[in-house]
Amino acid sequence: MPSDHPRQSEFSFRVDTRLTGNPSTGEGGEATLGRTGTITTPHGEIQTPAFIAVGTKATVKAVLPESVRDLGAQAVLANAYHLYLQPGPEILDEAGGLGKFMNWAGPTFTDSGGFQVMSLGSGFKKVIEMSVAASAPAGADDAVAPGKERLAHVDEDGVWFTSHLNGDRHRFSPEISMNVQHKIGADIMFAFDELTTLQNSRGYQEESLERTRRWAERCVAEHFRLTDERAGKPYQALFGVIQGAQYEDLRRKACRDLGAMPFDGFGIGGALEKENLGTIVGWCSEELPEDKPRHLLGISEPDDIFVSIEAGADTFDCVSPTRVARNSAFYTAEGRFNLSGAKYRRDWGPLQDGCDCYTCQNYSRAYIRHLYKAKELLSHTLISIHNERFVVRMVDDARKAIEDGTFWEFKAETLGRYYGARV
Repeated sequence: MPSDHPRQSEFSFRVDTRLTGNPSTGEGGEATLGRTGTITTPHGEIQTPAFIAVGTKATVKAVLPESVRDLGAQAVLANAYHLYLQPGPEILDEAGGLGKFMNWAGPTFTDSGGFQVMSLGSGFKKVIEMSVAASAPAGADDAVAPGKERLAHVDEDGVWFTSHLNGDRHRFSPEISMNVQHKIGADIMFAFDELTTLQNSRGYQEESLERTRRWAERCVAEHFRLTDERAGKPYQALFGVIQGAQYEDLRRKACRDLGAMPFDGFGIGGALEKENLGTIVGWCSEELPEDKPRHLLGISEPDDIFVSIEAGADTFDCVSPTRVARNSAFYTAEGRFNLSGAKYRRDWGPLQDGCDCYTCQNYSRAYIRHLYKAKELLSHTLISIHNERFVVRMVDDARKAIEDGTFWEFKAETLGRYYGARV
């Protein structure tokens, strides 16, 4: 296993403020696992906690990069699997990397492709079914969505998978994922891992965890080789991915194993139930190195974000703000609502009173509803801008509340309003 690489100093993380107080009482001055911090990358800083906007195919769906910047997003996360298939990593490399390709000047992330290989490969499309009440019985180690066939097959070396675009067969391994991500050129990459579901048996979870550990070692070795080979490029940080489902011993083992490797940070992913989110993130935060950032994959709901911040997560990403926008759903301080309702037909107010986003400053609910009903794509853009701004601002405000010692009051007020009575 290689030791730290000299160029890792080009990426750094600093803890700035500790979250203090008792999560159950809101009293006392004892430090929790939560913190604010600063991630420094070759393309700028990220003040944490931070919500990272998802730009799957080198675009935040329906939103100009300039608008993503204006709504306050500090970084964008793209999808290595999708960019590998289209337009291909060589195209992004020729363009000067992901940021230049999509006209985004700030920090960028890419995931490893592991989630998409396994989720699309098992036929579950956008989300892997994490419920034990899914199509296969608990303990099934080859779960596939109803009416689908398995399109991904794991072995020790990597994964064979069939493209969801045209049926072509492809191979991903730790080395291939690293080569793809280096060519894409994001500031932060994730190691290639195997994603399991809650349907998998305990025995398979253990086997998979060990495979992910061995893949992590291979990712580090290939990452350092490519860093030397591509010496003229900006340094790209590599995060290890923590799996282990809902087993405390497996999660802690994964953190200790990967925490001993020369990763620049860590992603917390894998199968879990919502009610266990904070507990699992807490296990990981207790075990992982204190001086390296922790990214929580696929989280954007307000209650999930707050519990994860308390448990020590630093950054988050999720496609939800733009996905629900395409179905006319919009966020407000009082909860999420659906703009297609007839009551908005003559509603001349903004999506949310007092919101500082471009959409709310310029457009009415009535107009955006008209666009949606008329199947005009501008509705996707306007609601997506608002939804992304809502989540980015909420996490930014949570960071400020940690800094000024009002986090618990801010959390109670925000969640009380959001999950209170619908209007």
